[in-house]
Amino acid sequence: MARKRFLGAAAAVICAAIGPTAWGQSAPSTPPPTGLQAFLSYPFASDLAASTTGGVIAWVQNVQGVRNIWVAQGPSFAARALTHLTADDGQELKSLALSPDGKTVVWTRGGDHDANWPAEGGLAPDPDSSPVQPKVEVWAAPADGASPPVKIADGDEPTISSRGELAYIKDHQVWTAPLDGHGKAEQLVFDRGKADELAWSPDGTALAFVSDRGDHAFVAVFHGKDQPLVYLAPSTGIDGEPRWSPDGQRIAFVRRQGHGGPPEPILTEVAYPWSIWTADPRTGAGKAVWRSGKGIDDSFPHVEGEANLSWAAGDRLVFLSEADGWQHLYTMPAGGGEARLLTPGAFMVEHVAYGPGRNLVLYDANTGNAPDDIERRHIFAVSVEGGAPNALTDGTGLEYEPVWAGEHDVAFVAAGPKTPTAVAVVTHGHAGHRQVLDTGPATGFPADQFVVPRAVTYKAPDGLTIHADLFETPGGGRKPAVIFVHGGPPRQMLLGWSYMDYYSNAYAVNEYLATHGYVVLSVNYRLGIGYGRAFNHPAHAGYRGASEYQDVLAGGRWLQAQANVDPARIGIWGGSYGGFLTAMALARNSDVFKAGVDLHGVHNWTTEHSGFFARFGAEGYEKGDLEQAKIVAWQSSPVSSIDSWKSPVLLIQGDDDRNVDFHQTVDLARRLEAHAIPFEELVIPNEIHGFLRHASWLEADSATVDFLNEELKPGG
Repeated sequence: MARKRFLGAAAAVICAAIGPTAWGQSAPSTPPPTGLQAFLSYPFASDLAASTTGGVIAWVQNVQGVRNIWVAQGPSFAARALTHLTADDGQELKSLALSPDGKTVVWTRGGDHDANWPAEGGLAPDPDSSPVQPKVEVWAAPADGASPPVKIADGDEPTISSRGELAYIKDHQVWTAPLDGHGKAEQLVFDRGKADELAWSPDGTALAFVSDRGDHAFVAVFHGKDQPLVYLAPSTGIDGEPRWSPDGQRIAFVRRQGHGGPPEPILTEVAYPWSIWTADPRTGAGKAVWRSGKGIDDSFPHVEGEANLSWAAGDRLVFLSEADGWQHLYTMPAGGGEARLLTPGAFMVEHVAYGPGRNLVLYDANTGNAPDDIERRHIFAVSVEGGAPNALTDGTGLEYEPVWAGEHDVAFVAAGPKTPTAVAVVTHGHAGHRQVLDTGPATGFPADQFVVPRAVTYKAPDGLTIHADLFETPGGGRKPAVIFVHGGPPRQMLLGWSYMDYYSNAYAVNEYLATHGYVVLSVNYRLGIGYGRAFNHPAHAGYRGASEYQDVLAGGRWLQAQANVDPARIGIWGGSYGGFLTAMALARNSDVFKAGVDLHGVHNWTTEHSGFFARFGAEGYEKGDLEQAKIVAWQSSPVSSIDSWKSPVLLIQGDDDRNVDFHQTVDLARRLEAHAIPFEELVIPNEIHGFLRHASWLEADSATVDFLNEELKPGG
C-alpha cells in the first residue's frame, strides 16, 4: 500500500534557491548549510574548454544549483567569474566553446543535454515550473569581461571560426548570427537532413557538418551560399566525426554501417565493424584509409567521444579502438597503413585532447603508480609518433578531462576523496607542480567529515571479480548497510568525486550515510566501464537476462558476512539503471535487501523497449529471435518477480524524464499497490532524468536518507 510522508527537509532551501537571474547581479547572503545540505554544498567544475591560441580556458562552476562561467588565462591563470547568476533555476550552461584566439566565449543556456529523446513539441525543460516557457539559447561574452554577456539567439552547439564567424544549430539546421548580439540571426545552410557536429575549416572559409538522414548519414561541406553543398563519398553508411587536416585540404571521418539488413539477433551481441575515410572537401572524392576487423572487440566504440578521431601532426590520424579488449589510442598515416597502439596496458583511455602543433595527445586513464589506480583517473601525454606515455599527474587523487591551456600548460579537473572538483593546471614536463585555480571558499562544506573510501573486490557466483568502493567509519558495533548501484550502465564509481554531476551527488550522499551510521558499498557491477571491454559487454545482461544482478546480490551477501554489519539491516539505492537493479533486488531478494530507494528506474523491459521490439514485428516474417527475446526481457524485469517482493520501497522520479519513461514508475506503483507492498513516492513535476535543480536533488536525497533511516534504523 502507498504510504504518505511530508518531505520537509528540503523545503527550507527552496525559497533561498529562488533568486534573480540577471547575469551581473550579486547573490544574497545566506547562512552556511548544515546536515545533508552541507554535504551537498560542494562546488562542481565541468565543461572545461580551451582556446587554440592565447592560453585561455573557461569552464562551468555549479554551486548548489547556481551555475556560472569562469575564465582564466596563462601564465598566471587567475580565475575570474565571467557571469554572475544567482538562481537555482535549473537552466544548464553547456556547449562551452572559445574562439580560436581566446577572445570570445560562447555557450548554451537551457535544455537537457543528456536526454535520450526530445520532449514532445521540442520543449526545453522547465524544472523550476516557470510560467514563462524556457528556451535553449546561445550566449556570448568577451573573455576579458570588457562587456557583459549577451544573448545571441535561440539555438545550441555554438562554434566560432578563425575569422570570428559563429555557427550554431537551430531546429536541426545550421544558423549564424553576429557575436555582439545586435544583428539578425539567419539560417546559414539548408540541408534536407538534421545537421550536427559542426566543424569549421582551419582558415574559417568552409564548414563541415553531419547530415543525419535517419538510416544513413553524410558528411557535408558548406563553402558559401553561392556554391552547392559537397557530400563526402556519400554511401548507405552512417558518417560522423568530421576532422579537418591542418592545411584544410582534406577531411577525415568515421563510417559505420547504415541501419537495415536482416534482423540482428536480440539475445546475443553482434559485431559492428567501422572504417576511417578521408576525402577532398572541394570534390567530395574519398577513400577508406583504415578498416576495423570483424570481431566483437573490433566493433565501433560506444564510449566517451566514441572513436575520438583527430588529425594529428606529421600527417597522421589518431583514434580510439577496443580491438585489444581495452579502450586505447592508435595512430596511423593519414594516407593509409598499419595502425599502431599508443597506449598499451590493462587500463581505459577516456577523455582525449590535443596540444598545440597536435604532436602530443592528452588523455586521462585509470592507471598509475598508486595502488587501486584502476578506480581513479590520472592525466598522461603521449607523442603521436609513439613512445612511452608521460604521466602528468599521479597519487591518490583524481584528475580528468584535460585540455591544453597554452604551449606547455595543461588544465584539467581535479578532485580527491575529500576534495570536490576544481580546475587545476600543470606544466608539461613538470609533473607534481600543480596550481589549483581559486574560485572562492566553499562556505560550510564539511570536507573534514568525509571518509576515504577503500577499494574492495569479491566474486560473483559465476566467478567474475567485482570491484566496489567501501565507505565506513570505525567502531559502533554492527551497523546497518546500504548498497549503491550506479546508472548508465557504462559508468564507473571512483575513489573520490566523479566527473559527472549525477555521480558527484551520489558520492556526497554515500559519504553522508557512511558518516551517519551506515556501511556503504558502491558496486561497480558488470556492464560498467574501467575493467575492459569484456566486462563492459557481458553475455545475458540487461533485457537479455540481467546477469549483472548476480553482482549486486553477491555484494549484499558480502556485506552480510562483514563483522561490522547487521545482516538483517541491509538496504539498497540507485538511480536510472541503478533504479532497475534496486527494484530487481527488492523483487527477487527481499530476504537480503530490507528496503530500497528507486530513482527513475526501468521496471519492465518489454514496455521500455516496446519500439525496439515492434521494429522486428514490422519487418514481415524476418523476426529472428523476437518471440524468445520478449520472454527473456519479461523475465529480466523486476515486475516479473512482483509476487516475491516484500520489502518497502521509495519511488522517485521527475515527470519530464527524457531517459526513462515516467510510465515505468506509474506502472510499478500500481502493481505494488495491487500486491499490498508498502511504498512511498516522490514525484517532482517538470524535472528531468538528472535533476537540473539543486533543490530537487536536496529534496530527493533528503527523502532517500529519511526513508533508509526509517526502515533500517528504527528508533535510531
